[in-house]
Amino acid sequence: MFATLSDKLDLVFKKLRGQGVMTEDNVKDALREVRLALLEADVNFKVVKDFVEKVRSRAVGTEVLQSLAPGQQVIKIVHDELVLLMGGSEDNSLDLAAKPPVAIMLVGLQGAGKTTSCGKLAKYLKAQRKKPLLVPADVYRPAAIEQLKVLGRQLDIEVFGSLATQKPLDICREAHRYATLNGFDVVIFDTAGRHQIDDYLMEELEGIRDELAPREILFVADAMTGQEAVNVAQGFNDRLGITGVILTKLDGDAKGGAALSIKAVTGKPVKFVGLGEKLDALDVFHADRLVSRILGMGDVLTLIEKAQATFDEKEAERLQQKMKKSGQFDLEDFRNQLQQIKKMGSLESIMNLIPGMGKAMKQMQGAQPSEKELKRIEAIIDSMTPKERANHTIINGSRRLRIAKGSGTSIQEVNQLLKRFTEAQKVVKQLQKMGPKGLMKGMKGMGKGMLPF
Repeated sequence: MFATLSDKLDLVFKKLRGQGVMTEDNVKDALREVRLALLEADVNFKVVKDFVEKVRSRAVGTEVLQSLAPGQQVIKIVHDELVLLMGGSEDNSLDLAAKPPVAIMLVGLQGAGKTTSCGKLAKYLKAQRKKPLLVPADVYRPAAIEQLKVLGRQLDIEVFGSLATQKPLDICREAHRYATLNGFDVVIFDTAGRHQIDDYLMEELEGIRDELAPREILFVADAMTGQEAVNVAQGFNDRLGITGVILTKLDGDAKGGAALSIKAVTGKPVKFVGLGEKLDALDVFHADRLVSRILGMGDVLTLIEKAQATFDEKEAERLQQKMKKSGQFDLEDFRNQLQQIKKMGSLESIMNLIPGMGKAMKQMQGAQPSEKELKRIEAIIDSMTPKERANHTIINGSRRLRIAKGSGTSIQEVNQLLKRFTEAQKVVKQLQKMGPKGLMKGMKGMGKGMLPF
């Protein structure tokens, strides 16, 4: 989402780094470019004005103008102020400090992703050892109730048996009573939305709020709608007193202005961000991590957390012992690693979390890995026998033909994979000798063909 903004800020920072001595005019020119970049990213103009003024007042101070690396100092100031703009290090965790069952209302306009966010939030809470109950209280949108029931079955989370003929307030009241009697920790209410704010909708939501006294009223904002999401969030906040925001579709290609503006305008923290359609694609929001990604600095902490959540420790230990013993990395190992990496998300999103890799991938024209190509590689490896995966050198012409037919690919594609894998085996051995620092250096220096994908 922030690709365009990142590219423009990167150009500004390149100019700053090239300045041996920083003057007020240098700072003024740089901030003009920063202001334009933020406005083009659809950030609220009042937010941009305040942000630029804060950066300017700090950037023309003696600690910058007399610094040995003034450009770096200005970049640090921009980073710090962006973090503060998006919430800083404030506690944005869910408030569940109440007698169970704790009520959580999700509100927002139709199409923002409320129902899917309910399922994602329930999955997140289940992983936190909570027992959530999902409550479909949207009786207006066709199939809204059934959609939540389907999500509940996929997640193995109970969904309250609502009927479209019931009144939303009655549904919520009965569901809360049911949750109390059946030992649920959290009740997540999926409320109705409209295409725009109207009094009838707000009065209904106010009635549910007054009845349930929820600990959290989370506004679900579609990040693709830009400034409109901020305006709508303010409208909901004025009427309901929201406690936080869930930003959806942050993996899209919109400009990202809502993500940068919504905290400053509403005063309410962003608590979660949705990064895809999958039910595990909900991340706790960290302002400093998102800013690091926007400024091309990567996000190693999120990468580590994703790896810890998805990687099989037994498999990792097995591979480590095997590499120590024989030094061999075969196609079976590669397929297993590939499957674990896929659980972390798209390769592009993973690469963007590694400092320097996002820009490196852009420079490798035509070398960016595609999800289709990964599926094709997996199909080729699956079509091999265990002996062939363990020792790819035995794969002769007839075996290649059989593998190509079995995987629905061509002999040329099989040949290409085997050739790249042979090269990759050499790289793995080299990186193993280098250690962690050498690993990062080696990754940055790779070109197309250095890895099987």
